[in-house]
Amino acid sequence: MRFIALLLVPVMTDSVSADPPQYRVLAQDKGHVALVGADGRVEWEVPCKHNSHDIHYLPSGNFLLHTGPATVVEMTPQKEVVWKYEAKPTPANEGRVEVHAFQRLADGNTMVAESGNRRIVEVDKDGKVVKEVPLTVKNPDPHRDTRMVRKLATGNYLVCHEGDGCVREYDGSGKVVWEYALSLGDRKPAPGHGPAAYGVAVYGAIRLPNGNTVIAGGNNHRVIEVDKSGKVVWGIDQKELPGITLAWVATLHALPNGNLIVGNCHAGPDNPQIFEVTRDKKVVWQFKNHEVFGNDLAAAQVLDIDGVIR
Repeated sequence: MRFIALLLVPVMTDSVSADPPQYRVLAQDKGHVALVGADGRVEWEVPCKHNSHDIHYLPSGNFLLHTGPATVVEMTPQKEVVWKYEAKPTPANEGRVEVHAFQRLADGNTMVAESGNRRIVEVDKDGKVVKEVPLTVKNPDPHRDTRMVRKLATGNYLVCHEGDGCVREYDGSGKVVWEYALSLGDRKPAPGHGPAAYGVAVYGAIRLPNGNTVIAGGNNHRVIEVDKSGKVVWGIDQKELPGITLAWVATLHALPNGNLIVGNCHAGPDNPQIFEVTRDKKVVWQFKNHEVFGNDLAAAQVLDIDGVIR
């Protein structure tokens, strides 16, 4: 185990709480997965050379992790792999396949989104595919077909299509029942990953109990909440929060108190990698740790919050 001196960075301005909450953080970057305690201690870690786009701490205490571009495993705290699924190209896919999202379901099966294959599968405990849902992809790319994907309580699937720049909701047959496309506004697209880049490469989306959808815009540099009609009812722009510049907006948690936890990937060492913000846009917690994690922290789960949606 290693000890790190500083993890929580409660910068004391009018927009940041003087008494930030205490969270543990599970994330992947810098060649490993690490669980970092609120006290500054690296509690658990395992090598991971693959840049992950999803990560889960399971109720059992096990971890659901990426270990390769198309491989998902369940790993115990003792680092024993007790479940594994490796996506393979389907007969219709002449290229490669990548996995950017996965989720352990209530029935014990695991949902996996397969970019390249352009499908969602549900896999049982024996690694057998028991359900397949086709996806609509207008700009096929095995690296960009999907980012965050979640199965909803309704049985539908909420899918972020990075290459298409939109979020689609599918029913169990693969029919698109809702869609929201990101906009460039009055700006021109700009290549790259940092704060100066710009596009519609959407990363994350979660469905709130009121039916609205919160979207982490990726290189759109913003977080927005849209209603069922697609109207934007709330949002945070790139430089709206004092002392924080949004870059590639990734991780997204909705807390029971209405706050949001937001991941700020590729934003550089002067910005937090993750932060919590209220609906009146006050920052109450920041995580900035460039010793354990670096500038490519995309997959993170903030722990010790009951009732969170992620």
